[in-house]
Amino acid sequence: MNHFQQESAYNQYPELNHGSGAKWIKGLTQNRLGTFLGGHFSDVNLSSVLFTHRLDNAEHVKLQVWSAPGLSKPTFEEAMKQKFRPAKKGDSFGPSCECFRPLYTALSEHTTTGTNHWWKVYVTIPAYWEQYERVQFEFDPGCEAMIYDVDGTPLQGITGGFGGDRRVEYIIPWEARMKGTHEFIIESSCNGMFGVPWNGDTIAPPDMNRYFALASADLVVPNQEAWHLLWDFTTLREIVDSLPGNTSLQNKALSVANEIMNTFKSGDASDIQRCRKLAEGVFGENWQSEGEYIYQDEKQAQIWGIGHCHIDTAWLWPYRVTQQKVARSWATQVDLMERYPEHRFACSQAQQYKWLKQLYPPLFERVKEQILAGKFHPVGGSWVENDSNMPSGEALIRQFVFGQKFFMENFGVRCETAWLPDSFGLTGAYPQLIRGAGMKYFFTQKLSWNNINVFPHSTFNWVGIDGTQVLCHMTPVDTYTAQASVGDVQKGLSNHKNLESSDTSLLVFGNGDGGGGPLAKMLENLRRIRATNNQSRDLPPINMGHSVDEFFDHLLESTSSGKKLPNWHGELYLEFHRGTYTSHGSIKKGNRHSEILLRDVEHVATLASIVKSAEYAYPKSQIDECWEKVLLNQFHDVLPGSAIGMVYEDAEKLYAEVQRDGKALMEEAFQVLFPNSIPLTTDTKLRPNTALNQIIGYNTTFLDRRDIVKIPLAGASAGLKTAVAQVDANSKLGYAIMDNGVLDALVGDNLDLHVSAYTNGSDHFVLRNSSVQLTISKGRITSLIDVQLHRELIADGATGGLVIFEDRPNYWDAWDVEIHHLETPTPLEFINVSVVAHGPLRASVQAQVKYGQSTINVLISLDAVGATVKPGSRSLFRFDAEVDWRERHQFLKFELPLNIHNDNAYYETQFGYVQRPTHKNTTWDMAKFEVCGHKYADLSEYGYGLAILSESKYGFSCQGNVLRISLLRAATAPDAEQDQGEHKFSWAVMPHKGHFLESDVPMAAYLFNSPMHVRYLCGDKDALAASSANHPSFAIHGAPNVFLETIKRGEYDEFETPSESDSDSPTTIIARLYEAFGGHAQATIVIGDHFSGRVAKVVTTNLLEDEEEEVQIMDDEKFGTSVKLNFRGFEVKTLKITLGDGVRAPVFRAKQLSSTQKSLKRLTKRSSWVDIDSSRLVSRDD
Repeated sequence: MNHFQQESAYNQYPELNHGSGAKWIKGLTQNRLGTFLGGHFSDVNLSSVLFTHRLDNAEHVKLQVWSAPGLSKPTFEEAMKQKFRPAKKGDSFGPSCECFRPLYTALSEHTTTGTNHWWKVYVTIPAYWEQYERVQFEFDPGCEAMIYDVDGTPLQGITGGFGGDRRVEYIIPWEARMKGTHEFIIESSCNGMFGVPWNGDTIAPPDMNRYFALASADLVVPNQEAWHLLWDFTTLREIVDSLPGNTSLQNKALSVANEIMNTFKSGDASDIQRCRKLAEGVFGENWQSEGEYIYQDEKQAQIWGIGHCHIDTAWLWPYRVTQQKVARSWATQVDLMERYPEHRFACSQAQQYKWLKQLYPPLFERVKEQILAGKFHPVGGSWVENDSNMPSGEALIRQFVFGQKFFMENFGVRCETAWLPDSFGLTGAYPQLIRGAGMKYFFTQKLSWNNINVFPHSTFNWVGIDGTQVLCHMTPVDTYTAQASVGDVQKGLSNHKNLESSDTSLLVFGNGDGGGGPLAKMLENLRRIRATNNQSRDLPPINMGHSVDEFFDHLLESTSSGKKLPNWHGELYLEFHRGTYTSHGSIKKGNRHSEILLRDVEHVATLASIVKSAEYAYPKSQIDECWEKVLLNQFHDVLPGSAIGMVYEDAEKLYAEVQRDGKALMEEAFQVLFPNSIPLTTDTKLRPNTALNQIIGYNTTFLDRRDIVKIPLAGASAGLKTAVAQVDANSKLGYAIMDNGVLDALVGDNLDLHVSAYTNGSDHFVLRNSSVQLTISKGRITSLIDVQLHRELIADGATGGLVIFEDRPNYWDAWDVEIHHLETPTPLEFINVSVVAHGPLRASVQAQVKYGQSTINVLISLDAVGATVKPGSRSLFRFDAEVDWRERHQFLKFELPLNIHNDNAYYETQFGYVQRPTHKNTTWDMAKFEVCGHKYADLSEYGYGLAILSESKYGFSCQGNVLRISLLRAATAPDAEQDQGEHKFSWAVMPHKGHFLESDVPMAAYLFNSPMHVRYLCGDKDALAASSANHPSFAIHGAPNVFLETIKRGEYDEFETPSESDSDSPTTIIARLYEAFGGHAQATIVIGDHFSGRVAKVVTTNLLEDEEEEVQIMDDEKFGTSVKLNFRGFEVKTLKITLGDGVRAPVFRAKQLSSTQKSLKRLTKRSSWVDIDSSRLVSRDD
């Protein structure tokens, strides 16, 4: 600085100071910011100048309305054919459901009744409005709505009311402004974004009588500069509220916001321009002119923004409302993409895309255009965002198969990122299934809701139960509905759990659950945040314009393919919403029974289509339709039981349709395999002299089995009666043993486990065979003995049986059961106990429990066969319950306090099992006081164990030595009548010799869930023909730990009527197998005689049936056609078997191999058995 400059500076700094100084009281200044928008000063603050003009008179706005009757949801074309009547702003309409009409509401001439309403809107635009940047129509019905053009193309959604998801403006096209008139259509529905809770609490049951009022139907001119100032000020205030007070940016933003308030006077254009210029002190000079290019150096950003609209496929609204939500939300996003080029939108759930295609074809085409343009991104690869605790492993696979197939067929893409942000815990089987479905990335966030422990990672390798990994990101923002605020962006870095290995986060923003998605104000806010970041590093940089897949690609590259990341092994257990394993028991039953029915249908239909292809075509489309219904009901608020009652009315109908159609398909296939046969039931009337071989059982499992079956005795021949060793009290039904589908005529000689029932005539009852014994004394199970080992399994001084707990969660009623419920047990006692079957094949006692207003009837049975055919297999005790349930906030369970100790119990999960602690060493252990299991839960120690088997229940627990299965809950929100009424369900108690890993528990549970299909063949010739068809299509040898789960036709076979079938089209069979015990296996898979001489090729595939490796076909004198497979623990393998037309590959014997061994192509990477089994190799000619 030269002398002149020094002197000038000296003169500018006065010698005397008479002022008070510029020091502020920061807290008061910060609080002042809340007065600049709305509130008490709305007539003089910024809110007063947001609109330049507003017209609502009949000269400029003309409305007509037609109300659809009841709950009907007509199409656009149907609605336009109706007679519309005049309407006006202020009219009310409703109710939300026509099922109920309020007695206290007097319907005036201005009240429109119905749930869905269609409006014709005609606006006349003043000519002088051409001077303004924008003209809008503001439509606020207080609920959700959709705007269409007059041709029926959805344009955008409307969300009425004054919440954060409000969007009531429709921008009038420029062409219409020039014309001076505009006509369009609006469809409104009487539901809010989160349904219509009766008392305002989100999860309360719906108010079926709610009416809405048309609060606004105005033609307006927004003051665009004022709106931009509003967005400027909002971002500044968020910076002030979100950043630490000792940062320069926080103080600068507060100073600028305060100065804006001082500068804003009359609110005219010059005022607003001066205020906006002040904001550039934080955002940068002329920042707005950069538009979408504000996101420079985007790959270096730490926060990656992606728009999203999580739409619960059903929750506080039924499926039919979701269909409308999808259209509204996605139309809005397409509109935003046209105005904000950086906007990218990730969207999951193929079911919702299919609904859009079926119900809103023009909008589907608009969405498809954006998908092909790379702006609208399908993610997830699944049919719906399903629950991942309770669906079977095969159902989880079908979620991906159906989802990925839809995306490929309609858009030419498959998803690369699995997407389940809101599911209530995630099975450890998922990583393998995700990779098998062609994906390697996974996004979730629900574990941020844990109510005990904080999950320790944000970005990590999730390693499944079989060792497969996926790259997982659990956003540190802790939500999939972020509002794109400064706080959200800041949290993406400040809440990141493993910054040492990765400092990049995904910001998933947009209104969700009920739909809506990102709003313009969110995109405006993000531009300002990035502009601020370009000036200051007090905020982490954010980018836009990229896909979720690109985000994960960046993670993969920046972490050396995951090597720098921490690992998490096993399930992602949610420490919350544990009651969902039990809520709505009928839905759980519908799911399990439908899964098994469809498994059986596919099995039988596959055989029928191969054995008699000339007369039977595989019903692929009908089976797919059934699967889609089951997959839909597996949505993560439906299957868990956490939706409103209307949802379950729909879900029950879908399950009923699946049962009806599935059984019809099964019967059609059985008629092909076993002509002139019918299902054998207790009501079947046998023809005179029905022979032994006219009753057969078809086993749809791969397991050998021995069952007790009931046979009507009227019409039975003497030969048939030789198989009957027990009759009922009325001598109308007989009990017989069926070995692998064949009645045992020598049952009297083969009865090793003679069963009997004893009683002292009052309060002491015993069920016993030479394997096990159970005692009920004074209403409780007091003893459970392994007879062969003389071992008592009930702990000293304890009793087992039904028990009820108070069930009063802290808030989430249908979702949660809290740990304190375990402090309130009430043991229940059996009363009216009586022996109803004495043996020797089945012994049973009937018992009853009365509690409150409820009655529980239980039939407890013991059979004279083991749980499986494994030598030494103990018999299981079966409990068949019929319950009239009338309780509220009570939790019914069955428990056994066992004389067994282990720090862990075993629970079946998809394609394997999971161990969980029985103790409370840590809070992580304590959190698992209620857990999910599938067909069994087991507590074992060296030498012995006991399992509880389930045919429709998923909730279990094991606290110390007390093993429990959860049976019924009674929440009142969001369904006020949850589980009220009649229930039928079963469970079983299975003692077993040896530890769980040595046991046959998984096999017994499989059989317990898979009843034998018993058929009555009406004629002797039919019986003879059936004997050749009734044998296994596949068998597994050498690996008892390998299970065959699925037999079906190939996904991409041609399925036409037999007469139209093309003999040149491939015929393939899919067999899905898995290792069930967590160890290695080398299994021989025997391909049955049904396909004898026709196996042309066998390959392994991924879950989508893309071919991977060809497998060597073996020709064995003992087994016939077979292949050998190696398994690692819990590995899932899919085989595709291609059949030829009776021409199979040549068989190579040992002498042949000597001359051809050098040219024999190795078809698998590892085939270590070749050296000893080479004489049985079969190779196909190249």
